[in-house]
Amino acid sequence: MIETLHIYHTNDLHSHFDRWPKITKYITEMRQLHKQNHEEMLLLDIGDHIDRFHPISEASHGKINVELLNQLQYDYATIGNNEGITMSYEHLDTLYDNAEFKVLLANLFDRNGNLPNWAKPYDIHVLPSGFRIGIIGLTVHYIALYKLLGWNIKNPLVVLQETLDELKDKTDMILLMSHLGINDDEQIAREFPEVDVLLGAHTHHLFEEGKRINNTLLCCAQKYGNYIGHVTLKIDTEQKKLFESTAAVISTKSLPESTETNEILSQYLEESTQVLQNDVIAKIKQPLKSDWFSETSFSRLLAQVLREWCEGDISMVNAGLLLDSLPIGYVTREDLHRICPHPINPCKVWLKGDELKEIILQANTEEMVNLKIKGLGFRGEVMGKMVYDGVEIETTKLSDGLNHITDIKINGHELEPDRTYSIATVDMFTFGLLFPGIRDAKDKKYFMPELLRDLLAEKIKEIGQMV
Repeated sequence: MIETLHIYHTNDLHSHFDRWPKITKYITEMRQLHKQNHEEMLLLDIGDHIDRFHPISEASHGKINVELLNQLQYDYATIGNNEGITMSYEHLDTLYDNAEFKVLLANLFDRNGNLPNWAKPYDIHVLPSGFRIGIIGLTVHYIALYKLLGWNIKNPLVVLQETLDELKDKTDMILLMSHLGINDDEQIAREFPEVDVLLGAHTHHLFEEGKRINNTLLCCAQKYGNYIGHVTLKIDTEQKKLFESTAAVISTKSLPESTETNEILSQYLEESTQVLQNDVIAKIKQPLKSDWFSETSFSRLLAQVLREWCEGDISMVNAGLLLDSLPIGYVTREDLHRICPHPINPCKVWLKGDELKEIILQANTEEMVNLKIKGLGFRGEVMGKMVYDGVEIETTKLSDGLNHITDIKINGHELEPDRTYSIATVDMFTFGLLFPGIRDAKDKKYFMPELLRDLLAEKIKEIGQMV
């Protein structure tokens, strides 16, 4: 006898709720269809459903995201880095208090070295025929960042081997929920033949028909709810054996929407915005102007508070992080969230003077100022002008018509090539390809869980009139 299981999966929604009404309508209809056909169905989320750039997620600390998963009757979820390292220890530890689905996460441990009480390392899902599916959850191991927050994260590949050893002879197949990224996923497929199906996330890749490496079917549905993943499993119930697995994705662009879900989201947004607007930080007597392409009072304030917070010799921060200005009057949490929505933390790096000079020269180029950025926590449009505190730069317009840096002073003194300076900056510069000199610095210190808007709030309280 053949038993069919349909597995639907989402990943990296990042609180882009515009496609959520389409997802809810489609999944609801598919659930009804499979029930009519006497077929089993599972619904899984592979992490980064939450992103604090959105007012709904910011105001509720992600709990409304959990409620949305409840409403659509998800069976399982794991966490991504946005759940894991953009919230405080306490907020993550209480995030799933009301979850009606199982959170699977094998490689995260609490302050005492125990698995958190809201998660299980794996679950054995038993189909009506008795066929046993071992489902495991893993998330990307940003060791230093989790440690700063109070969590202990372990190497996912080591934990995977331990978990597979534990599940040996207890299951008929293995499904892995992996918020690790495509490189780790492909390594797992090559090195862990026990994994039959791997549902991926984190690197936002798209496998329209899956990708098979050895015994493993790799799947991923890109990002932002643009696609829904669908895996179909055919099971021989007599031999208790998976004999066919296929993958597909459904583009949500042209799908019809759920009117009810639209109304629910509108209500959530109204309530969340009100919560943020009611949180008044201070009253300012002078406007704070923002301009992505020039230094302003607002960008100077951000550079100043960044340097003070991190106790750096200097600070550097790109003006594109401030999406709008603040007029005279009351400043609320909603204002700062709208203007600085990025889940970006302060950090400090140590560089030699000659390395710092090269970074300043690079940051001053037209290409870098106008660079459009996606990812790394950035939720704006362009990099913008680099703004400093503690750095004086002299420029001269040369024959090419461009301004070139001719002199750099650090706190009033000539930059010393062999001296080590501490630079207060933003954590997005320590990832990716923007500034390899900062990314590759040996000494880094991250400040968590405070985001840039939290630093701005403290500074505005200081300069403004308390209310």
